[in-house]
Amino acid sequence: MTNAASQSSPAARQPRPAALARWLWAVALLVVVVVGVGGITRLTESGLSITEWRPVSGVLPPLNEADWVEEFEKYKQIPEYKEINRGMSLDGFKAIFFWEWLHRILGRVVGLAMVVPLAWYAWRRAIPAGYGGRLLAITSLVGLQGAIGWWMVASGLEYRTDVSHFRLAAHLLTALFLLAGLVWTARDLDGLARGTTARPARLTGGGVAVIAILFVQLLLGAWVAGLNAGYVSSSWPLMNDHFVPQGIDWNGGAWFALTHDPFLIHFLHRWWSWMAALALLLLARSVARRGGRTEAGLLVAVVAVQMALGIWTVLSGVSMWVAVAHQVVGAILVAIVAAALHRLGRRAA
Repeated sequence: MTNAASQSSPAARQPRPAALARWLWAVALLVVVVVGVGGITRLTESGLSITEWRPVSGVLPPLNEADWVEEFEKYKQIPEYKEINRGMSLDGFKAIFFWEWLHRILGRVVGLAMVVPLAWYAWRRAIPAGYGGRLLAITSLVGLQGAIGWWMVASGLEYRTDVSHFRLAAHLLTALFLLAGLVWTARDLDGLARGTTARPARLTGGGVAVIAILFVQLLLGAWVAGLNAGYVSSSWPLMNDHFVPQGIDWNGGAWFALTHDPFLIHFLHRWWSWMAALALLLLARSVARRGGRTEAGLLVAVVAVQMALGIWTVLSGVSMWVAVAHQVVGAILVAIVAAALHRLGRRAA
């Protein structure tokens, strides 16, 4: 009887890397969904519709007409309403409110999806040695992402009619970093499930170079979104009949133009994509040579789809659903790059 009791106690449980890996894959999928809804929120100009950060009471939307009117009155106090949306109907406000509310709810779902299972697995002693700190760091990153999201929204509530494109970039890139961390850790745990002697993968020097090139492209893409720079040209490959677009404002200096001018940032995002594509195709070749044909094939396919969606977004005049697909496939691309780099890093380990 004593032996049976000891076997059922949490301390007697064995690590369960396969179960933890499945959990992290599920959370990674949730993050991709949140990135997609975030894209819709941005494209519908919904991000400033909720002017307060209420982690608990904000879970429920307004439940009656008086509550809706109260929320609408708060929105009427910010510059976006006064300078852009003055005269908006209550029904119009409800439409933009929905997307911001859904985006925040999904962020909370991701948080719960990390905190609750982590606490359960920790209590059951199911976390393999060396992974507890990493899982706690990933969970903390979810909380940080929520704080960055509110920091982003706050930038548009007093003096601006939109959010800071720098803060938007921080919000998006943190989400993508979280996604990459989830995929990398899930693959480490998958390897551990196949063999108890498996070691965590290591990032290679070539992997760092690929990440740097991709980071620039993702940063430029976030700035394009934050500055509405996709709208400055709807032609490709030329921008309004010019290779280098007319209208770049150099009056503030080259650095200011590089970080603020929508024409220049659109131009750079458009053409740096080819550098990123080349780096990723070279990564695919390297991974294929090391036995990762699945990762290589997925990488080539998703790069091609992402490039096509980018061009289509331009030609469509930034059609919302095409642009959202571009953002979602971008997140999927980050996940596949993480998996491919993990394959190389596993060999190095």
